[in-house]
Amino acid sequence: MIVADTDVLIDYLCGTEPAAERIAVELRAGHLGTTSVTRFELLSGARTLREENQLRELLESMDCLPLDVDAADRAAAVRRELERRRATIGMGDSMIAGIVLAAGGILLTRNRKHFERVTGLKLATLSTLPSD
Repeated sequence: MIVADTDVLIDYLCGTEPAAERIAVELRAGHLGTTSVTRFELLSGARTLREENQLRELLESMDCLPLDVDAADRAAAVRRELERRRATIGMGDSMIAGIVLAAGGILLTRNRKHFERVTGLKLATLSTLPSD
């Protein structure tokens, strides 16, 4: 499963390429999911009822992976490893990485600089080629 990060879902909603087309391709194919952390980030940033409704419609069109026990444990391990290496990423990004690792997914994000630090995390490209 391709798991969309917050940044690429915002790009999709704003029509910003190349993420907008890649998200559209994955939505049509039924391969797209997101995380409960991304859901929180998106909905907490809604400024109007119209924006909230637009976000909810998008979020309802894909699976939402939870921060369950396995994902939380993976996220904690990610955070500890990155702290040891003095290469930390934010708490939210650590949780997103843990969720994606626990699900065996592939993260679609523009924030490669942070997520490339996470051992074992697979990252998708923003091209509209078939899923990585």
